[in-house]
Amino acid sequence: MRPALWLIVLLALAWPAAARAAIEVRAPGQQAIPLAVTKFLPLDQVRPEVAADVDDALHGDLDLSGLFALLDPAAFLDDARKLGLVSIDVDFGQWRLLGAEAVVKGAYAVRGEELVLEARLYDVAGRRLLTGRRYVGRIKDARRMAHAFADQVLKSLTGEEGPFNARIAYVDNRSGHKELYLMDVDGNNPLRLTDHRSIVLNPDFSPLGKELIFTSYRRGNPDLYRKEIYSGQETRISSRQGLNAAARYRHDGKAIALTLTKDGNAEIFQIDPNGEIQRRLTQSWGIDVDPTWSPDGKAFAFVSDRQGNPQVFIAEADGGSVRRLTREGRYNATPAWNPKSDQIAFSRMGSGGFDIYTIHADGSGERRLTFGPGNKEHPRWSPDGRFLVYSSDQEGEKAIYVMRADGTGSRRISPPGGESIHPAWSPRW
Repeated sequence: MRPALWLIVLLALAWPAAARAAIEVRAPGQQAIPLAVTKFLPLDQVRPEVAADVDDALHGDLDLSGLFALLDPAAFLDDARKLGLVSIDVDFGQWRLLGAEAVVKGAYAVRGEELVLEARLYDVAGRRLLTGRRYVGRIKDARRMAHAFADQVLKSLTGEEGPFNARIAYVDNRSGHKELYLMDVDGNNPLRLTDHRSIVLNPDFSPLGKELIFTSYRRGNPDLYRKEIYSGQETRISSRQGLNAAARYRHDGKAIALTLTKDGNAEIFQIDPNGEIQRRLTQSWGIDVDPTWSPDGKAFAFVSDRQGNPQVFIAEADGGSVRRLTREGRYNATPAWNPKSDQIAFSRMGSGGFDIYTIHADGSGERRLTFGPGNKEHPRWSPDGRFLVYSSDQEGEKAIYVMRADGTGSRRISPPGGESIHPAWSPRW
């Protein structure tokens, strides 16, 4: 794979932070901003498919955010059909009449296979530009450019960049084997990464996002591999007898926690990115699996049956205290620590199957996020900590879904035609 050759260029963002805070929001469900997203207009050659891709990606991302009440384009007045790349060209009175507090306008230019996308976010009441970007790349990058601008919209209004210009890694069996795939956060552009013709499981992204680790039975034993996404280069980094599984990068990229059974029992070890053991992290007669690092790397959560049914525990990474976190349920599994807070997501088996819960690291605030038929499993956080990706068989076949951190806005993203499991959300691309 070759990296996409598009650039992001900051335009006019000289406004002081206080001036940009007039319509600031922090979380879904709190003061949803009435937002108008106009169709992007051609600067020269008319390419309706470009405008359609940008419109679809932007609407999908901003709707998923839960921060906006998107205005119906059928109600737009004639300013929606006029270029508005500088504030003086925007008829803010029309948008105020429609109740919009913010408006997205933009344009595109196509020259051969090159695409230039101009995107703007305006504050209607303040009659001013909030943020603007120019993206230069290829026509096929139109959706990625839209995702990148959606991230900037969220940053402008919340202070935290969005997670939409990222990737989801997942395992799919559409080839007849469980192989590793990559797709956009909205499910577009699926790409197969491995050809192991075996069983691949549990991918995780490096902190820079351009490498993945995963477990594969390619050589019979469940070994740990590292793969460079762009070059395709693949290295087996842990092939100890037994499990080399459920590996997770620490957030500084200098350590990996994983389950090894080389000594007979399932214990959690810390290795470096080349596979050398740095330390053993758990000591128990029970089965210890599924580690997940705290944001500061000083602790990790994991699943253990050391006190009976599988429950989530938290341990200090330096070999200090271990404490039990969850107290309910017959089977708790696959914890994931929010990279921005003390929340831990996990799945729990109930009478109707597995559902996803969150709990604070001190054991307070346990909350069930998913309901209804089917199993919802393997939650993983977005890099901004505001969304979760997970797998579910609620529609019959196993597929990948995303939702907001409060459990709302759930939607399927994986393409039909195969069963998809074990998602992981990359850092921003």
